[in-house]
Amino acid sequence: MVCGGYICTKNALCALNILYVLVSLLLIGVAAWGKWFGLVSSISVVAGVIGVGVFLFVVAFVGLCGALKHHQVLLFFYMLVLSVVFILQFSLSCACLTLNTEQQNHLLEVGWNKSEATQRDVEKTLNCCGFSTVNYNSSCAAPCFSSPSPSCDTCSDIIQGFAGQVLLFVGGIGLFFSFTEILGVWLTHRYRNLKEPRSGSGAFL
Repeated sequence: MVCGGYICTKNALCALNILYVLVSLLLIGVAAWGKWFGLVSSISVVAGVIGVGVFLFVVAFVGLCGALKHHQVLLFFYMLVLSVVFILQFSLSCACLTLNTEQQNHLLEVGWNKSEATQRDVEKTLNCCGFSTVNYNSSCAAPCFSSPSPSCDTCSDIIQGFAGQVLLFVGGIGLFFSFTEILGVWLTHRYRNLKEPRSGSGAFL
């Protein structure tokens, strides 16, 4: 059977959803590992990553079940959810790739001010204190702050050094997966309209 037929489309859709399952398990595992070893103390960050992983796992599981059973309803909802995810992810990826330096700095400062736990994680990891200024009369989790004569760099100076590269990486990864999602939508639409070769004349309906 040539590729593009029932079996080929089914196998391609199953393989795509298995990839999504692996990625979702990786997200959940990395978040749990970071929390377990104390690399990330912010509960909101860990919960957010695990939530994304669980959502992706559920969507992939629905798509996998629909592909294996050729279930029209499951495939329809899978295609609908994947279309919405594609639109959101494609938009966010393009935004990451087009942010200028001033916009990057503004977003970094907004994210910095939202969580004290995240601030401590960044200070400890990057060995810096404060976002734009260092206040030696306050507390700081950086090793440089606990030295006899503390002299620390601001976190904004360090973060801004590689923020552009991180955004390019995140935007590129997001674009890659957004194209796999539109591929999944196309495969699902095609698969829903294909008749199983060994089924009866009324099985498709």
